[in-house]
Amino acid sequence: MTRGKQKIEAQRKNAERNQKHKGSQLEARAVALKVTCPICKVQLANQNQLGDHYGSKHPKEKPPSDSS
Repeated sequence: MTRGKQKIEAQRKNAERNQKHKGSQLEARAVALKVTCPICKVQLANQNQLGDHYGSKHPKEKPPSDSS
């Protein structure tokens, strides 16, 4: 009967482990996206991505300065 007890303990531990990982990623995403394009309002992670975004989506415009 020791295997039955081990099985129950393993199920309990797996249930606890799986509960910790559940949740929405919206909060983490909101924290990571800190820069917003003033033209199209797309959210980006940093100034480098904003410069690349301007090069591809707004080639006639100049990207804003780094002072945020």
